[in-house]
Amino acid sequence: MGDTSEQAAEQPEQDGTASKRDAGRRRRAAHRGAERVLARGAWDRSMGECLTALAEDGASVYDMAASPDIYGDGVVAELERRVAELLETDAAAFFPTGTMAQQVALRCWAGRTGNPVVAIHPLAHPEVHEEGALPTVSGVRTVHPTREPRLPTADEIRDLGEPFGTLMLELPLRDAGFVLPSWDELIDVVDAARERDAVVHFDGARLWETVTHFGRPLADIAGLADSVYVSFYKSLGGLSGAMLAGSESLVDEARVWRHRYGGQLYQQYPAALAALVGLDRELPRLPSYVAHARVVATALAEGFAASAAPWFRVHPDPPHTHQFQVWLPFGQRVLNEASLRQAEETKVALFGHWSAPGTALPGVAMTEVTVAAAGLEWTPDDVRTAVADFVELVVEEQERELRA
Repeated sequence: MGDTSEQAAEQPEQDGTASKRDAGRRRRAAHRGAERVLARGAWDRSMGECLTALAEDGASVYDMAASPDIYGDGVVAELERRVAELLETDAAAFFPTGTMAQQVALRCWAGRTGNPVVAIHPLAHPEVHEEGALPTVSGVRTVHPTREPRLPTADEIRDLGEPFGTLMLELPLRDAGFVLPSWDELIDVVDAARERDAVVHFDGARLWETVTHFGRPLADIAGLADSVYVSFYKSLGGLSGAMLAGSESLVDEARVWRHRYGGQLYQQYPAALAALVGLDRELPRLPSYVAHARVVATALAEGFAASAAPWFRVHPDPPHTHQFQVWLPFGQRVLNEASLRQAEETKVALFGHWSAPGTALPGVAMTEVTVAAAGLEWTPDDVRTAVADFVELVVEEQERELRA
């Protein structure tokens, strides 16, 4: 479906209720059974299928006769070397999760700068999705340069009312619609932070797909920051894991804190191997996904404009990466049921899970659309036809709800 794996696989399990779990199983079954989707991922395959594919694909990127890693050597060390080379940083350290990697990075910078305050957007991942971990676990306090659904401007950084030791920028800002600043705006923001004697950390969970928007190679983008975190499962199709990259001294300190946080795992070769496969296979394809996401987004807008939908929004327009949002003026239940029925009845999965963010008005819902390899097969006519079919099902479900 169009949504990300986080939505498709994790959302129902987080609720803890039987009905949510059942809905999650139905959604995964519908997606797996669909013949046309915009993106596929691990949620489309069984565990056995995933392991078989990893063993087959891994042979193309690493010596499968080598011993498994032990506490970060072997394939994990090779992954660290590869990422440091890609980003042109002095060093890189593998972490089991991005949450831990950024906790450690910001804690290290707080100690080095002598200031535990981090300037961060209120929609950034640590503020929305980590249960208040920064102040609770790492003793870091956050301030917000802006509440607008975009990255902060240079003036907002200069005008922030109190000193801060670190500026953290999420590139792209996922919960605002996978949005990015322009290249010149990004440089200005970084320069403004430097003027205030702050260091800069990039939350680059999805940094891989920003090169098209910025028109710069990865190393140029990463080179603007003092430290960068990147993820392996969000865009590269990995199993899990993240990398923190920066100077040799920072990474050495981060390794100590990684151990203290419980991230010094005995063996991590499946995650590291999957990450190497993603770097080899998915990373070169990302620019084509971004380009086609713009084609899909335009066709979605044309389809909704020609439909019975009262209004809609595709955001941002055009997309900055291969992911973007679609907003419609219907309730979650109506839109989720229509999405499931379309996948089950027509074998075309256009959208996935719809949600109502805290900023949304009642009766308005949003879904995230991801365009990956499977989506490259979709023509604009395919998208417009799928939209027309989807809206018909939405109208049916809306009428059914009103009669209930």
